[in-house]
Amino acid sequence: MTSDPLVVFDRVGKRFGDFIAVEPMHLEIHKGEFLAIMGSSGCGKTTTLRMLAGLEAPTEGEIRLAGKRINDLPTWSRDTPMVWQSLALFPFLTVRENVEFSLKMRGVGKDERRQRAEKWLERMQITEFADRNVAHLSGGQRQRVALARSLVTEPEILLLDEPLSALDAHLKVRMQAVLSNLQRELGITFVYVTHSQSEAFSMADRVVIMSRGRIEQVGAPQEIYRSPRTRFVAEFLGSSNVFAGRVTEAAGRGILIETPSGAFAVPAGAAGLALRPGNEATFVVSDDRMQLSGARPEGGNALEATVLAEEFIGATAVVHLEGPGGEELRAQKSHDELARLTLSPGDKVWMSWGPEAGHVLPGR
Repeated sequence: MTSDPLVVFDRVGKRFGDFIAVEPMHLEIHKGEFLAIMGSSGCGKTTTLRMLAGLEAPTEGEIRLAGKRINDLPTWSRDTPMVWQSLALFPFLTVRENVEFSLKMRGVGKDERRQRAEKWLERMQITEFADRNVAHLSGGQRQRVALARSLVTEPEILLLDEPLSALDAHLKVRMQAVLSNLQRELGITFVYVTHSQSEAFSMADRVVIMSRGRIEQVGAPQEIYRSPRTRFVAEFLGSSNVFAGRVTEAAGRGILIETPSGAFAVPAGAAGLALRPGNEATFVVSDDRMQLSGARPEGGNALEATVLAEEFIGATAVVHLEGPGGEELRAQKSHDELARLTLSPGDKVWMSWGPEAGHVLPGR
């Protein structure tokens, strides 16, 4: 990945009548990066992708690809192939014919088409299915055909719109590895739209989180996970405990925030340096930094909470709790830790965390 932007959205916005689908945004996508765009339904992520593909025209602003304005370029002139959620394979063609299709449309000769298609059939490990109708393939095999068809033209950028949503869980994990390895090997830019946090955070170099047509945050997965910029991002990710209150002390690089569940110390950080006693403030603590114990720990931040339920997620589990102020809280623990605690719904347990685990959100 280089620092040079391949794509620039320069105050690009999109309206459908009076409805604002995408507010004017500025976004740069770098050469060779894997960028994921995520958010809930209706947030504008697919509209953003469709504007880049040429399937929707921006209402305002300018989209530049490799330094050239492409607002008025038709889809077929942009070289921005897309892998669709439905895959959009031609059911009346064989696997090889599907892969060759875009080359045929570009006037590439039969022998060269065959040679380039064979290369991608082999690369995607589907050579043995070359003469088979795509309707007779599994979901994972069809996914590989769709990727081969999009990449056979060797584009600078590939757009992917929820391409794994129709696959079952174990196939999704396998295809995530295929996509990640493919993008690294080819060095081309992937722009990937998804609802799935696990997909975005496991594959992408950077993640864009959108809400109601607005970009809420752009950053590396770990940065967004540990330091969400807004309350929406913290709550959307679902892995943070959110505490809102009022600053009672602000000294040096630490502040004390009074919340309905108690007063807690947090580092001021960049967002908290401007806070003064009396200011409203919100801070978050990720669930994997929460400790659980039967007795109140000494020092640090602590509150007594009520166990609501346990949710098992692979090698770990999430304990859902309710704080004394009615907050919905959570702690991520290993199965061994939970076995030692022997928690049941309705039990009281102490939650604790170090001051350094808190992250103050900018604004309120």
